[in-house]
Amino acid sequence: MVRKFKISDLHKRIISKKTLFKVLTYIDKNPDLETPLLLIDKEKLVQNAKSLGELIPNSRVFYAVKANSDIELLKILKNMGLGFEIASRGELELLKKLEVPPEKIITSNPVKSPDFIQSLYNYGVKYFVFDSISEIEKLEKWAPGCFGYVRITVPNEGSEWPLSKKFGVELDMAFDLIKRANDLKIISPIGVTFHVGSQCLNPYNWYIAIDKAKRLFDMCKDAGIKLKILNIGGGYPISYTKIAPNIREIEEKISSYLNEKFDEDIEIFIEPGRAIVGDTGIMVSKIIGTAKRDYENWIYLDVGIFNGLMEAIGGIKYLYIFEQTTPVNNKESSFFDRYKKWTVAGPSCDSMDVIEKNVYIDADPKSEQLVLIPSAGAYTVSYASEFNGFPIPKIKIL
Repeated sequence: MVRKFKISDLHKRIISKKTLFKVLTYIDKNPDLETPLLLIDKEKLVQNAKSLGELIPNSRVFYAVKANSDIELLKILKNMGLGFEIASRGELELLKKLEVPPEKIITSNPVKSPDFIQSLYNYGVKYFVFDSISEIEKLEKWAPGCFGYVRITVPNEGSEWPLSKKFGVELDMAFDLIKRANDLKIISPIGVTFHVGSQCLNPYNWYIAIDKAKRLFDMCKDAGIKLKILNIGGGYPISYTKIAPNIREIEEKISSYLNEKFDEDIEIFIEPGRAIVGDTGIMVSKIIGTAKRDYENWIYLDVGIFNGLMEAIGGIKYLYIFEQTTPVNNKESSFFDRYKKWTVAGPSCDSMDVIEKNVYIDADPKSEQLVLIPSAGAYTVSYASEFNGFPIPKIKIL
């Protein structure tokens, strides 16, 4: 049976045609596929990874493993020569299995357990972030001789997943921490890091952040401390329900900001996660039921908040491509004749498991129909749990 899907003009603008073709071909060749299933386009993955850092001189790319830690995906990126940014011993163990060399690993988690610090240090990892006296003391004890970079706070306005509340310090405190590390001569202060927020749709955030980092570089230079590395974190956006600036557009702006602010040679670290893997993945789900409750139309999928779409609770919205099992409505009919408003929910018994409300759908959803969810490669499976016994989506790289 060849399955047909309602592909809109917006879908065609958001999703790579090659990626969509590969997914539809795979579905046709596997009529009994088990859902939920995350399909990853390898060609698109490689294309994204190659384009990162192209326009930023003297840059190194460290993939943020938290975005998607599938071992086969990591193997592809390792074979391309990318570095990796990790935050836990569990992520380190994955990289050790792949024999990733220590010089290809950094950690930008400002609060690390002594066990994790020791594991990194014993493996040969040299770069560590800090943003508190407590963290410096741990590094002095468990990673003497390491290179440290301080995390500063920067605006996250315009980012759909802000990251400014939990970590980072202002410039005066950042300078004091660098000076403390330098004076003790156990940690070598080497640079500055920041994060403009995940899924950042406001390129001006990088301008503010780079300007702020430059001021800290100058403060340290005046004190006789030469910093060499600026870690600009991640935050590059992808297209979900609207067209986002692409990698080239973002990096053209970042490069111009760097040229404006820095006249000395520095090394740039970049930590993309979503930008590498996000738009490579399409989630294949299935409708497990529909209902009408208090005049609301409900669709229940076999993937939801707990087992794959956790970012929906933080504001990330997805597109949906429904399998077409009935003739398409007459295109000359009115919008309200063609479309109905639905609430899309997951499979668990928890009322929090609601993916999105007020979704207009030009379809007649029924149980067992497939639903494709584009831009699902990042922060889906990596967030997922088996709450209520529902399975985490398997990953298939095409």
